[in-house]
Amino acid sequence: MSVKTSSDSLDYVIREHTSPLEVNSAAWNALLALQSQPSPFMRHEYLAAMHQSGSASPETGWTPRFITLWLGDELQAACPLYLKDHSYGEFVFDHSWANAYQQHGLPYYPKALIAPPFTPVPGSRLLARDADSRQILLKAVIAWCEKHELSSLHLLFCSDEDVETCKAEKLMLRHTVQFHWTNSTYSSFDDFLSTLAQDKRKKIRAERRKVAEAGVTFRWALGADISDADWDFFYRCYERTYWEHGNAPYLSRDFFKQTQTTMPENWLLFTAERKGQPIATSLVAVQAINTPASDEFTSKNDLLDDKMSKIIEKRGEKAKKIAYGRYWGALERVDCLHFEACYYQPIEWCIQHGYHRFEGGAQGEHKMARALLPIKATSAHWLAHPAFSEAVQRFLDREGQGIENYMEDLGRRSPLKG
Repeated sequence: MSVKTSSDSLDYVIREHTSPLEVNSAAWNALLALQSQPSPFMRHEYLAAMHQSGSASPETGWTPRFITLWLGDELQAACPLYLKDHSYGEFVFDHSWANAYQQHGLPYYPKALIAPPFTPVPGSRLLARDADSRQILLKAVIAWCEKHELSSLHLLFCSDEDVETCKAEKLMLRHTVQFHWTNSTYSSFDDFLSTLAQDKRKKIRAERRKVAEAGVTFRWALGADISDADWDFFYRCYERTYWEHGNAPYLSRDFFKQTQTTMPENWLLFTAERKGQPIATSLVAVQAINTPASDEFTSKNDLLDDKMSKIIEKRGEKAKKIAYGRYWGALERVDCLHFEACYYQPIEWCIQHGYHRFEGGAQGEHKMARALLPIKATSAHWLAHPAFSEAVQRFLDREGQGIENYMEDLGRRSPLKG
């Protein structure tokens, strides 16, 4: 579907795509490279693997309707939109909204969602060359939702620019709390520990000692150095963790096989071993931009292309390197192994390799004791029904005050030295 729209005498074309494969991957990734908060999870390769592997497809309740904005032959803006007939795999919970609709005899599903599936990582959602293109894109998406009589539109874990655009279009904002670790140019893990309160420092050392005394050692592999056998073992652990919690895994083995091939540079794997045998794994995504300030990675391993590197250099900015904790699993029970595999090993690796931030993911107040500090993540929501929109806004006002109080309480319990 193509629709023309005009803004300041410019004729834009809006296109709807029924598969991410219909969007040129180079054009998409070049647009992503221009954003303030790009992530590996918005790469075309990641979204295409979700679709091709069947992990996020119409059969699993994720029907793609990617929206793009064009000016001539140039891609101006784009977003990954999905029609959802459920609310699973989103990490921003709206089940109570769906129940309220049902109680009043109104359909809540299908709804529209803009976010990478199953990935609660903050970042750019409305990819655009400039603020005007971003606003035109959002207006077009809302109009598309109205045309198809959808109940609602949800943009999850947005960038600051996305939030400002959503505010201008009167979308409702919702905040959640995540826990991130920031590298203050630590020289070593012990240097990092020295910044913590004594009880937290003692606790972390005790937890690491338990794992070491159990005879567990770790090795890590990055990118193409992760072997097929490592990936197979990782998936055994990943799958088992989901089944132990009574759920089928969201992601198929084929999804990881595809991204192993198409975006290997974005994966870092920690493997725990005991008596020479692997017993657990932790998979981390990494984002490294090759610039003069960060020349550790070769051009073939860059997440972003030379265009983005030149933009950063022109701005005089230093490239930021970020790691994202994603999945873990274990075949044996070892006290404190989860903390070591999911937090301490990645944090130590980030210190050694000059990474600026490690994002621990959604929820988990226990992460604070491991020096991952709270940050607010923001989502934006549009509801077509005026009365429900007003009711949800009142709910969000109350919830937002609760989040503010929660953040203040967490601040008083900081693990850092006073």
